Amino acid sequence: MPQQPHPFESLRSAAQYVRRFRHHPFVVKLGGEILDDPALRRSVCEQLALLWSFSIPLVIVHGGGAGLDKLCASMGLETHKVAGRRVTSPEVLDAAKMAFKGQIQMDFIADLEAAGIPAVGISGQDAGLIKGSRRPPVVVDGETVDYGMVGDVAGVDPTLLRHLLAGGFVPVVAPFSATPDGQVLNTNADTVAAEVAAALGVEKLFFVLRVPGLLADPADPSSLVPLADLKRLDELALAGAIKDGMRPKLTAARKALNAGVASVHLVSGVRPDAILAEVFTNEGSGTMLVARLDEGGA
Repeated sequence: MPQQPHPFESLRSAAQYVRRFRHHPFVVKLGGEILDDPALRRSVCEQLALLWSFSIPLVIVHGGGAGLDKLCASMGLETHKVAGRRVTSPEVLDAAKMAFKGQIQMDFIADLEAAGIPAVGISGQDAGLIKGSRRPPVVVDGETVDYGMVGDVAGVDPTLLRHLLAGGFVPVVAPFSATPDGQVLNTNADTVAAEVAAALGVEKLFFVLRVPGLLADPADPSSLVPLADLKRLDELALAGAIKDGMRPKLTAARKALNAGVASVHLVSGVRPDAILAEVFTNEGSGTMLVARLDEGGA
């Protein structure tokens, strides 16, 4: 079989990104839409393992809303979400503890380990990582909503994460926070990922999704927005393009960018090797968000 003209050109191209990002942590957030599908979960784990093998430290934050929905249904508990965020009764909080720190995290860590990643499962309350306060009732789309046992992030102490990263481990964080008096609170995983990324001062924060990235028309997968800044996000919000579960992700992305994270990436967990293409090619594969377009980078 004839050899391609430049068989190692793609490797040479990738090498510039490997040199740039080596020893610079990434935060990666995965939700239930990926974790609930074993084939997709394994595919993502293999991509993350390649990043880790190139000495790119990783902190992984996971949700698991679909799995929690199933558990709640089996327990006869109502699922109620407003603006993409879950209303959490004390009973739903107990179910979340069982789901996130039980089957969801255990299956995920098993796949990470099988891919060669030394993963360590923790929660936001471990070693005071995520400090929380119970969210007061808020007005959402003209309606007053009490989210129940839901935490707003009051602070992040990344000491435990830094110790694990220094030891060569990959922390896998379940989305809980705790109040000073020890009350555990369900906390949006997108928010946790953004706060952790800001506290660690990482270069990149990834949200791994079922969709290709941010879509100008949520009903049209071909309407991918490859690059946007905060001004463009405001325009898309006014046009009605940001809906449901995308709302908390982009709220979290905005917070991370304003806190100094260089770029936030919305990338498919369904398309083969989409995460690797986003990291190691100029073209990328999903959506890259920056604070201002003149500050964008690879």
